[in-house]
Amino acid sequence: MNQPTNRHSVDNSLFSRLRFVLVETSSSGNIGAAARALKNMGFSDMVLVKPRFDDALTQDQAIAFASGAQDVLQAARIVESIDEALEGCNYAAAVSARLREFSPPIVAPRKLALQLAAESDLRAALVFGSERYGLPNAIVEKCNVLINIPADPDYASLNLAQAIQVVAYECRMAALPDGQDARQGLDQQGSVIGFQGEAASLAQIDGMFAHLEQALTAIDFLSPDNPRKLMPRLKRLFSRTQLETEEVNILRGIARQILATRKK
Repeated sequence: MNQPTNRHSVDNSLFSRLRFVLVETSSSGNIGAAARALKNMGFSDMVLVKPRFDDALTQDQAIAFASGAQDVLQAARIVESIDEALEGCNYAAAVSARLREFSPPIVAPRKLALQLAAESDLRAALVFGSERYGLPNAIVEKCNVLINIPADPDYASLNLAQAIQVVAYECRMAALPDGQDARQGLDQQGSVIGFQGEAASLAQIDGMFAHLEQALTAIDFLSPDNPRKLMPRLKRLFSRTQLETEEVNILRGIARQILATRKK
């Protein structure tokens, strides 16, 4: 008799490539419920950024709400910054019911899940904000896309664990080998055309933006006292391109040449 295949044994499956990041979560019960939601859907990589309580992972309420997903709690990491939480990722999606003026492109959970499952080089993070304040603009602007769950507009605010459950479910359905072919769900803009290089990491992209800001300031295109409008717009523009490492290097090379020329 053939033994069933363990879907999670494939190192490059979406189950092993996808990280769930919870930012400044205030309720340990919600952290436990989030762990349960992840385990329900076959995911396990959870990172907390500055939760309200240092012992949030071991509080009674977290353990009770995890309800059998204590292994996910025990494996979770607590970090001090979003940059630490996104280490090793080359793609990030912010989850928010609140739309922003300078947000990255907005996608529905299903479309994003299909893309993540289809593009095996993406090591992605899904970023969820605190129950009280949601996600700050500075974190949203670091992400490639903004996920907006299509809930009733009269009451679109989901509980944290509910939002995680919805997105994790869509990712599971896209990742299962006996489910829909992920590539069928991508629109023309999301299709694979020609050569694809390695996706740039979020740290590489952040470094590129810092370098580009220096160059634009040096040629007086950007005011150092008021860069807030232009840089978010540039981030929004580039977030639609899904930058590759070589492309980031080209842009940094342009910035380097501008700075070198200004010094002469």
